[in-house]
Amino acid sequence: MAHQSHRHHHSASEPGEPHMAALLDLDAEVLHAHLSEAAAWLADLTGDVPVRRILDLGCGTGAGTFTLLRRFEEAEALAVDASPQLLHHLRDRARDLGVADRVRTVEADLDAAWPALDGMDVVWASASLHHLADPDRALREVFTALRPGGLLAVAELDGLPRFLPDDLGIGRPGLEARCRATLTHRQAGTLPHLGADWGPHLSRAGFAIEAERPVTIALEPPLPRSAGRYAQTVLSSMRAGLDGLLSTDDLSVLDLLIDDDGPESVLRRGDLTVRTERTVWLARRPAVTG
Repeated sequence: MAHQSHRHHHSASEPGEPHMAALLDLDAEVLHAHLSEAAAWLADLTGDVPVRRILDLGCGTGAGTFTLLRRFEEAEALAVDASPQLLHHLRDRARDLGVADRVRTVEADLDAAWPALDGMDVVWASASLHHLADPDRALREVFTALRPGGLLAVAELDGLPRFLPDDLGIGRPGLEARCRATLTHRQAGTLPHLGADWGPHLSRAGFAIEAERPVTIALEPPLPRSAGRYAQTVLSSMRAGLDGLLSTDDLSVLDLLIDDDGPESVLRRGDLTVRTERTVWLARRPAVTG
């Protein structure tokens, strides 16, 4: 499924906003089927109760927003992100899709003052909680924003997707694994909640956990052309954070992979795959009783 963040999609390299928009859009395009599955699972739990108000926290370019608007045809969405550029991109996309009248955007840093929110039927937080300095506070805010009986969907990932075989035919085997290990070590200090078990956090905030589901995504060749662009964009963002941390030989091979031209470019390789693991938690604000 696609994943967004109120700050950055992945902080391994802090890519610029145009690069981030492209990354998020490609993520949504390549993994659209899995995003739709998560929305369908969420819809199953809403039962016969109509969904009118959706909140997408850390909406990025709106992959979650638009998937949920397709699933819940009577709903309107509030899309919240810290990036005015990504919100502008989302509004343009909403116009292109003919749903501009069903989307409102709010620019907000969720580590600072929260916008006034209440009465939400569904809250969607995909790859955004791990970016927050105090995710427990955020979940308490989400609890307040939801109506009693409303649902929260949290989707988190194990890190950047993987694309390459261990032996590339050039350079030393295991390049992608070394890149991931290096960036994971860097992220340990800046993203301490990446890879967390969000179940206890949800319970502490007062939610009743309805379900937890691991999702393994493994797309094999032949892949659409967008998968090559997706790999190039992800690996480029990784490359930007690896200077001085990998050997010059490894960096040279990585440069060949992300180059637009040349036989080793991921845009031309026939052995590209897309592999990633996500976990989705669905939790409910308990209905008022008594």
